Amino acid sequence: GCDGSEGSRRYYQRLASDLPPASMVLTLGCAKFRLLGQDFGAVPGTDLPRLLDMGQCNDAHAAIQVAVALAKAIGAASVNDLPLSIDLSWFEQKAVAVLLSLLHLGVRDIRLGPSLPAFVTPAALAIVQERFGLKHADMKHPEEDLAAMLRSK
Repeated sequence: GCDGSEGSRRYYQRLASDLPPASMVLTLGCAKFRLLGQDFGAVPGTDLPRLLDMGQCNDAHAAIQVAVALAKAIGAASVNDLPLSIDLSWFEQKAVAVLLSLLHLGVRDIRLGPSLPAFVTPAALAIVQERFGLKHADMKHPEEDLAAMLRSK
């Protein structure tokens, strides 16, 4: 997702650097610029890089198609059955378009942060949380979000 200069946005950098070695980071949008200078190495036992850049916000559809193809290739019923966690960085309207696209495709359990869009009313948020499992990213405790991501997949 998007990025900005606020200190709370270090959450995404901390989250990525704390991932287990067998995990991969797929970036999409401007938030990747906090990660591109780090050496994540390769997935153990492979030549696959742990950090894969999927492009800009405009490429969200292609990134989801990669996830859909992966789900099909391993016989999973949907993207939601993959060991995949989406942590979307909200900063501007393009991120809302990405979020709405993901929800339209039925993707569940997305984390959104560092703050929720100002136009999301408590009633609307409750509906999206109930129907899609939307979660607010815990900017102060990325390690707790990471633990929850690893438990759920």
